[in-house]
Amino acid sequence: MADTLANPHLLAVSVHGPAGVLDLVVPAAAVASDVAAEYARQTRTPIPDLHTRVGAPLRSDVPLSRAGVVTGDLLVATTGGPAPAVRRTTTERLARGADPARGLAGLWFLVAAAAAGLAGWCATVADGGARTAALLTLVLGAALGVVPAGRLEPYRVVAAPAFGAAAAFALLWDPHPERLPMLVGAAGLAAALVAAVGRALDERSEEPLRVWIVAGAGLFLATGLCTLAGAPPRVAWAVLLMAAVLAARFVPGLAVDVPDQYLIDLERLAVTAWSARSQPPGKRGRSVVPLGAVAVVAGRGTRLVTAAATAVLVVALVAAPMLLATATLPIDRIGARLLVFFAGAALLLAGRSFRHRAARFQLRAAGLGCWVALAAALLRILDAESLAWLAIAAIGGAVLMVVVAVAVGRGWRSAWWSRRAEVAEGLAGAFALASLVVASGWFRQLWELASLWELSS
Repeated sequence: MADTLANPHLLAVSVHGPAGVLDLVVPAAAVASDVAAEYARQTRTPIPDLHTRVGAPLRSDVPLSRAGVVTGDLLVATTGGPAPAVRRTTTERLARGADPARGLAGLWFLVAAAAAGLAGWCATVADGGARTAALLTLVLGAALGVVPAGRLEPYRVVAAPAFGAAAAFALLWDPHPERLPMLVGAAGLAAALVAAVGRALDERSEEPLRVWIVAGAGLFLATGLCTLAGAPPRVAWAVLLMAAVLAARFVPGLAVDVPDQYLIDLERLAVTAWSARSQPPGKRGRSVVPLGAVAVVAGRGTRLVTAAATAVLVVALVAAPMLLATATLPIDRIGARLLVFFAGAALLLAGRSFRHRAARFQLRAAGLGCWVALAAALLRILDAESLAWLAIAAIGGAVLMVVVAVAVGRGWRSAWWSRRAEVAEGLAGAFALASLVVASGWFRQLWELASLWELSS
């Protein structure tokens, strides 16, 4: 291969065709018909037509060097005329399938899940028959949602855990703020149980239900451990907010699970690293990946990432304002504000690495929700002069954002900016983790213990 790369009169190309893959070293002056004839001779197939990797046909009377073919290029051999180009969205359409997060029906069931949460909250302040009717309606909605029947069952079963969580929250409601984290954990456990029942009855919506189970069980575990340890509510809210930040960072690496038999052995490939064309048995043994398998893996990863981003959004929108409300001591309050600020920054920066629009939108909404909660908490303590300076800073920031947006549109989307954003995301996550120590009150307790030790000594 080194001699071929150093020799400008020779070309090393790979030809993908109906008989498999063939690596050839041909003269640079050879025409496409010569390469096609050699491919047909070695594979014992009819002489095919040659195309570039993007589907452009190669003229049979033009030398390969003049056609723009260089060493390492991939050529496609077809029979029966030019092959139609596969649109870029084919895999995306196959991957979507019956995605419960798409379509008008999915939107309506999302509205139904939000209405269930609102009904559960209203049931906590209702009395007598109204509360009983609301609880029965929520329980009935959760039970009917997991029934494996009907054309809209994949959408309905994803919304059913929201009804179970709302019913549990309303049933166990206690007005004391110290018990609110445990109530949220119990609601998450109820949602996980409903999702487990729905997954056992039908596996068509396995990925969103798996997220319901993991998120609900994790919510119950985190709040339960904090309650058993006698920790104040701010500790539970700080832990949940930090868990949302970490989930946005690590979920994509866990969502896409490629089967081992589809992993490509790069040492067995001559010049190319990917093939999505099925290969007949008995031919050259090279790792190939069928298009259908790619669609299945992409669809499963898309659904998992979208559902996980939804869970991150809900947890962040609940935990951020509750943390700011329960951190009342001065030092704890500073740590809580820093944690909410850096968590919002980390979520906003994490959204840039998601290509799926729904997941990217939800992570950015979670980050903005944290910053809105922080701004609302700061506005209550600022005087008129401080508010004026804050308004000036907001206007200046808006102008700066417009300038940056125009610059990005002109081509600042480079590897340099991507690396800087990656570093900024890592720093925001590190500062959020450090702020967790202060927001939870551990730093203040250690300080008080050190002060008592000095006084006693």
